[in-house]
Amino acid sequence: MKHRIILFLFAVLTVIAACTPDCILPEEPETEDTEQNDSTEVETGKEEEKPDQEDPDKEEEEDKKEDTGDGTDEGTGDGTDEGLITPFTTASLGHEGISYIWDENVIPEITIHMTSDEWNALLRRYDEFSHNVDYFHADFTYRKGSETIFIEDGGVRLRGNTSRRRPEGNGGEVHNSTHPDWHHCHFGINFRKFHKDDAHQIKGIRKINLKWFKDDPCYVRELYCYDLFRRYGIWTSAFSTYCRLWLQIDNETPAYYGIYNMIEPIDDKFISKRVNGMFESDGGFLWKCVYGEGGMADLKTDGGNSVPEWKMNWDQDNGINYTYEFKGDEEDFSAARTQLGDFMQKLNGKGEESFYQWINEVCDVEFLLKTYAVNVAVGMWDDHWGNGNNFYLYFNTTDQYSYKVFFLPYDYDNTLGTSSIVSDAGRQDPYDWGSSGLLMERLMRFEEFRNIYRDALKELADPANSLFHMDASVPRIKAWQNRISPYISNDTGEDMSIYDEPASWGNCHFYRLMDTGSNNFFRVKTETINNMQ
Repeated sequence: MKHRIILFLFAVLTVIAACTPDCILPEEPETEDTEQNDSTEVETGKEEEKPDQEDPDKEEEEDKKEDTGDGTDEGTGDGTDEGLITPFTTASLGHEGISYIWDENVIPEITIHMTSDEWNALLRRYDEFSHNVDYFHADFTYRKGSETIFIEDGGVRLRGNTSRRRPEGNGGEVHNSTHPDWHHCHFGINFRKFHKDDAHQIKGIRKINLKWFKDDPCYVRELYCYDLFRRYGIWTSAFSTYCRLWLQIDNETPAYYGIYNMIEPIDDKFISKRVNGMFESDGGFLWKCVYGEGGMADLKTDGGNSVPEWKMNWDQDNGINYTYEFKGDEEDFSAARTQLGDFMQKLNGKGEESFYQWINEVCDVEFLLKTYAVNVAVGMWDDHWGNGNNFYLYFNTTDQYSYKVFFLPYDYDNTLGTSSIVSDAGRQDPYDWGSSGLLMERLMRFEEFRNIYRDALKELADPANSLFHMDASVPRIKAWQNRISPYISNDTGEDMSIYDEPASWGNCHFYRLMDTGSNNFFRVKTETINNMQ
């Protein structure tokens, strides 16, 4: 009997020894920490040290980059993980300032303090040239819950294109301390404009943009759009949240400007916070693309496929809206222009087969199409495809030919039923959204790309995903409005209530967001998406 047992054990051990490692099931790996996968760049440009990054498995990271196709890691790439949608949140970046400033659980209070001399200088400069980008001296109080941060001598300026306004009185008037005539307007704040030190930032954040809800009595459109981008995992989207704003001149009682949208600026710091697993490099070239002095930013070349260099310039802080504005230093402009020109010539000049191969090499096409699916779902007509306007391009190297190019969404206040150019933003064919953007026009010629785009739209509209569908969007909007409704009334006397209408100048006045009837924009758009073949 003992001999039989021994022979049996020997046979079992022989079989185990003969097994390859593949025969043994590995332990299921833990979900990666988003701080490890995402950018750890802070405002100073130094990489934040993470204890869990001391011995990274480089081979494993490279395998994951190959799996996602664009170098994005789990949780911050194209928004999906084996069919699951992973949102892009403030925690995804592991940046203290981003998590603090754009904390959606608290509505912060910001007060801009200016002397009457500085305020009057701002008003006079507006009268001289309304689109100036000049900063004026100001102090700032930032209150979040029980915490108060005071920053002395930062910079504030006016912002906006067609929406730019004089913030007080009429042309030629100075500040009226007795009967001030305040007007809503957009502000840009640069805490470090005049002092480049750590005391002039909030936990690494140097700049914030403050937008009033122009032509949006729902107080929600742009905030909703950026939120939807991030819910769908689109990490090229800016962060935004509500805040309350006051303006104090000298020692007067502060004027309450009301509820504002506080938005993360798109600049070199925006890029550097999204390096690891996203852009992969912050050493490339950033362009702002708008319907500017040279006309549409349609990415089309001139006759003979020549580069329209006359539409390009570097950001000279002169208030001119160049069609393609390089957001870098003058000494790099020539190289950046050459790179953008190469991209445009190939976009315009390549045959179909060559274009297909090239665009897959220089762009994560799937991620771009998912980005654009959000863009079209929310009815963004004033964009690259519809109007040659309102987007950024980032090339992640300085090499003329070897780079990855990324599309960054921008400026979403005229959406969700507020529309022009397209006849009906809810019913317009998503495959034929516009005629002014060559990049999307060319992508839509390929069935593979059309299917990716269609599937992304259907994924957004699927009620099971709680993204764009009316059953998810309406409660989300109402919850936001309930939070801000006590703070809407303000000292400008403008935009004093929340009500459910699109902009008065739009071409579809019937659309509603909170009313769930037949004219609900989410309902109509979802029906349009579900009818896509």
